[in-house]
Parts: sequence; C-alpha cells; structure tokens
Amino acid sequence: MEQPLVSVCIPAYNNADTIIETIQSVLAQTYRQLELIVVDDRSSDDTWQIVQQFRQETGDERLLVYQNDKNLGMAGNWNRCMELCRGDYIKLLCADDLIHETLLEREVAVMEEHPEVNLVQTDTRFVDMNGRTTGFYRRYHKSGVVDGKKACRFSVFTRDYLGAPLANLIRRSVYETWGGFDPSFVFIIDYDFFMRICCRSQIYIIHEPLNSFRIRNDSNTSRVMNGDKGDVYLGEHRRLVERYAKELHLARWQVRLSVFIRRCMSVLGGIYLKIFVR
Repeated sequence: MEQPLVSVCIPAYNNADTIIETIQSVLAQTYRQLELIVVDDRSSDDTWQIVQQFRQETGDERLLVYQNDKNLGMAGNWNRCMELCRGDYIKLLCADDLIHETLLEREVAVMEEHPEVNLVQTDTRFVDMNGRTTGFYRRYHKSGVVDGKKACRFSVFTRDYLGAPLANLIRRSVYETWGGFDPSFVFIIDYDFFMRICCRSQIYIIHEPLNSFRIRNDSNTSRVMNGDKGDVYLGEHRRLVERYAKELHLARWQVRLSVFIRRCMSVLGGIYLKIFVR
C-alpha cells in the first residue's frame, strides 16, 4: 500500500544562517514519502540564493522552492505555504527549527492508526544557535489520545501547550475545513491556529522531545519575553481566550485569570532567556 504524502512547509525570511540545517533535518527523515516546500518571503539576505543553490547541488526532487512576488508577512507567508501543500498531512517548520530523523514516521503511524485524531504533538528540545541543548518543553501532561478541548482549557490557565508549529502534524482536511492562520495576530498566530483545531478534535501526544526549537534574541518569543512587545502579546492572548471562551466554557473572571497567568509566565520566560541565551 502506498504511503500517504506528508507536506513539510518552511516559510523563510532572512534565515540564511540556519535554513540549510533545517532543510537537511527534513530530507534526512526515515519517512521518505514527503514534499518539502520552502517559500521565501522576499528576504533581504541570501536566503533565496542559498536555498536555490542547495536544490541544484542535491537534485532532490522532494524539495520545492518558491519566492513570493512581494513580502506577505508572517501569517501571509505561512498561509502561502499551506496553499501549496499536496500532502495528506501537513507540518510547518520555522527556518531555524530541527526535527529528529524519526519524527514524521512516528507521527504518520499515529495518524494512520487513529483516524479520529486530527493533530499529533511531540515534546520540544530548546537549543541555542550552536545547537547546544538549553532545556526542554513538555506538552500537555497526558499521553496518547486526548480530548483536545480539555488540553485547550488546561493550556489557557498554565502555559501554551499547543503552539510551536514544529511540534504538530495535522491532517490537511482540517486546514481545508477550518482555515489557516489569522493575520490579525502577530505573536500567537500559531497558538490560535492550533487552538482552533484542538478545540474541535481528538489529539495525540507523544512525550518524547522529537523536535528542536532554536532560542534566539531576535525571535518573536524573545521580543515578548524580554519586555519589548509584552503588552501587545498579552492583548493578543486576551483576544484569543475571549474568542474560544464559549467553546471552553470560560467565565469573564477566568479570562482575566488566564491573562494574569500569561503575564507571570512571560516574566519567567524572560528570566530564562537572560540566563541561557547569549
């Protein structure tokens, strides 16, 4: 039986220093039935030229490269990537992320075994710009098949267990049904997208750090946790919780509590960055 196709998307913008390592981690997967879609959002550095050269040198036909006619911004480019997908399953990676060589094989096996599941998630390893491990991020505490709505509700009162695209594999059908990334968000567009899926689905959690998230000072995460965009982030979080309050059966005081908890978590995150990110 032919294996299902997996579409891995890398939306790129000024990632010349890391994108080849990200691409290589995808092409090295033990699961071979994949297409890797790289969409450059009119980078001002050498990202586009580097990816084109790599494509020519390797001749790997699974690697498909595109460049937008104009800069679409984060949400616009992420959605452009999704529009180009042909696979049964979709994973989106930022252009400095890394994935373990067995990740897709493990995730696809879950999807094939559990047709009721729309999203598979794994734990995350934090790495610095030199690839050194600086910490780990464990997802929602249960393993296996989980009621997505319960995970969403737990997340709004603790921390974001749903975001970070590299940690999630989804069915293409849910993207086609419920839409892509909302451009009205800047800092939590991934949280909103995966909240939308998890609120209406069964999900599956593998508690192994099979993906690596690179911590860097110029990322959105760092800008929020270091205080530069903290207020904007908290405003987006409030809007996110209010958007799903009815589905999650949240009262107004619980929305306020969620925002307070998120503020505290941002402070703690800022301390982490000061200690571990150089």
